[in-house]
Amino acid sequence: MARIQGVPRDQAGPMTRLVYFFMRKGMKKMTGREPAQGSGIEPVEVWAHQPKLMSGMGKFQKAHTVDERLKYLVELKGAQMIGCEFCVDLGSQICRNSGFSDAELLAMPRYRQSDLFTEREKTALDYTAAVMRTPVEVTDELFARMKEHFSDEQMVEITALLTVVNLDRFNAAFGIGSAGFSEGMVCVPPDRPASAAVTGSIG
Repeated sequence: MARIQGVPRDQAGPMTRLVYFFMRKGMKKMTGREPAQGSGIEPVEVWAHQPKLMSGMGKFQKAHTVDERLKYLVELKGAQMIGCEFCVDLGSQICRNSGFSDAELLAMPRYRQSDLFTEREKTALDYTAAVMRTPVEVTDELFARMKEHFSDEQMVEITALLTVVNLDRFNAAFGIGSAGFSEGMVCVPPDRPASAAVTGSIG
């Protein structure tokens, strides 16, 4: 349970209620299933205490110049590094529902040694790991490797996306746990669990 209660639908303004509606609809489409616990949009309900910030988050997500598979891959790796239980649970199911195999999810912590990812994907995951570290560890060599695979526009999108992924710390700070989207199935474990350990399979 989150450390603060999200804004209930009956107390939310018209715009927030609309966001709730489309978020639930979007979650169902991306995951292909209902959450096992709660509404499945708990972070959004907490963000709703500051509707302008919540709106800004939505606008930030609209740019799309990289393929869906890569986007989901770097999002999940970033969430894994932060240790956000909600995000690795959700991200694992989104990846699975978009075509990732269980073997690919299980290979995520050791992606460099796996033949399930392309060199382009491995480079993006290297970049993700470097951007998500504190302090940031993006070397000139790594940036040059990224430029071999991605345009300037894509570089900006991927880096901005990882900046948004850093907001997963919001969920960890408020103790927003797993919604059970991956319950009973393979789930990528967080590198640094926020509170309770998430094993290789939930349920």
